[in-house]
Amino acid sequence: MSGGRDEVDDLIEAWARARSDLAMGPVAVFSRISRLAHHLDRARRQAFTEHEIELWEFDVLAALRRAGSPYELSPGRLLKETLVTSGTMTNRVDRLASRGLVERHPDPSDRRGVLVRLTPEGKKAVDGAFTALIDAENELLADLSPADQDALAGLLRRLLLPFED
Repeated sequence: MSGGRDEVDDLIEAWARARSDLAMGPVAVFSRISRLAHHLDRARRQAFTEHEIELWEFDVLAALRRAGSPYELSPGRLLKETLVTSGTMTNRVDRLASRGLVERHPDPSDRRGVLVRLTPEGKKAVDGAFTALIDAENELLADLSPADQDALAGLLRRLLLPFED
């Protein structure tokens, strides 16, 4: 488990010498979070690249996959799920449709509307990428017990809650 030193320990010591008037607790936490985020970004890029999708593609495909069968959402719902503008979403759906990962269907409850549906190829791509991502994330957490992972998740939730809508 713990007991080893990391680069952040050296960073903190150097800052403590340079600025002994400041408490280094935030540096100890957020420098590590920042470095872990870098490793997570790299793991995500690798998982998605292995399955020939980009991060933005994963976001849209994952929103559709989470919707459950028949894996479809309105463009408006996709906007809420992915936090992008309508113009950006139109472009993304167009690009995903051209790759055969999604298709548009008329909305039976709104004759002017459409639904975006995940194709079998899109489902296969997002499922493979998500499995690879979970495997990579499990590797990043391998030194923590399930109880430690739960405790860390709870602490991070407390930090994030003030920023949530």
